[in-house]
Amino acid sequence: MKTLTVARLLARPGASGRSALLLPIVAFSIATALLLMTLAGAMSFFRWHDEMGFTYQVLAIFASALLLVPLASLGGAAARLSARRRDDRLATLRLLGATTAFVARLTVLESIVLAVVGAIGGTVLYLVLTPLVGLIPFRGQPIGAFALLLDPLIVLAVIVGVGLLAGISAAIGLRGVIVSPLGVRTRQTAPRPRWIRVVIGAVILAAVIFCVANQSLLGGVLTVILVLAAAFVAANAVLGLVGPFVIRKFAQSGLRHATTAQRLIAARSVLESPKAAWRQVAGVSMTCFIAVFAGTALAMVGAVSADRMPHDQAVLMGDIRTGVFITLAISFLMVACSVGVSQASAILDRRDLYVSLDRLGMPVKTMNGARVRAVLSPLRIVTIGSAVVAVVVVLPLAGIALVLAPVSLLIIAVSIAGGILVVWLGLLATRPVLTRVLAEPTVAAE
Repeated sequence: MKTLTVARLLARPGASGRSALLLPIVAFSIATALLLMTLAGAMSFFRWHDEMGFTYQVLAIFASALLLVPLASLGGAAARLSARRRDDRLATLRLLGATTAFVARLTVLESIVLAVVGAIGGTVLYLVLTPLVGLIPFRGQPIGAFALLLDPLIVLAVIVGVGLLAGISAAIGLRGVIVSPLGVRTRQTAPRPRWIRVVIGAVILAAVIFCVANQSLLGGVLTVILVLAAAFVAANAVLGLVGPFVIRKFAQSGLRHATTAQRLIAARSVLESPKAAWRQVAGVSMTCFIAVFAGTALAMVGAVSADRMPHDQAVLMGDIRTGVFITLAISFLMVACSVGVSQASAILDRRDLYVSLDRLGMPVKTMNGARVRAVLSPLRIVTIGSAVVAVVVVLPLAGIALVLAPVSLLIIAVSIAGGILVVWLGLLATRPVLTRVLAEPTVAAE
């Protein structure tokens, strides 16, 4: 009962206002809805048991594998939203004498409650969207809403799983509060990404390339499919492993050559937490990674003449094209949601900094300019890097001709440009949040 009482007090709006509670719920809702819809779409293909149906199932596995890491990233971002608010309050309790077990219970309880509420909202959103998604045609007819309805036990398992993952993430993040509560309160520098990340990433990428290039050594068809799907997930995960280290190196260079206040603040913002800077652009990075595979698939479909193949294969080619566009659309939707929520959260977490800069006389235009530069500068780096990694992985499968085909290059270019545009719009849309923070400077002093 004591834990519940304190939890209710901590849940009251503080320096970050109600947004500190609403943002995680929104993020969990979006992540859960996309997870359920992706899972439902993939499982709907398993109602077909003919030879062509097996091909659709393989394609569904690959599409799900490509979307798995972006979905996990969005869910992880949801679990970390407003972490500064939670850490500050829990660190204060620790400094006042609260036990480690008490703080742990509070943290896990708050995270699980927010995650479950968001997951329930995401389930409702999934059910609302099901009739619309069911209109998408495959194999010459719409999928149908009933084919996309998951078993209630699966839906319940997803909701419980989201809550458990949020609780585990909170427990892991709690180590810093328990070990050094004073460091949390005084905003000590976050740990720096180490070069070992690059070494581990290179080893994983080499293993992925070996598996893709030597499929004949993997065994049966099912084994090949599972190993390749796992390889694609691993290659996508490498970006998240190496990205913060690369961003930090470029930010250090930008700090040394900064000639304006915007450049200086932007570089310092990135160096404050390279991992947080990476999370703000990770969605676009992964979308560019997926775009390489999507462009190659469309180039492969375009290289085959529909007039020279049986009707079933012609339908399959058209469905591959549809699946590619759906995968890209889901990926961009995740990017848009992740960018909007993460940008708003970043402003709320740094409200003390922005209020201090405002009191020193810095124009709001300069603050927004620094915010834009702190995001777009790393974005240009990671988009190119992720596309290069994807090309290296897909080359053994498709060959240089398909990768460099006009339609493939067009999809890659449009995805990079679209990703940058989505991030820029997210930054633009969150300007009112900064204006509201500066309009209530006394709140930041809590």
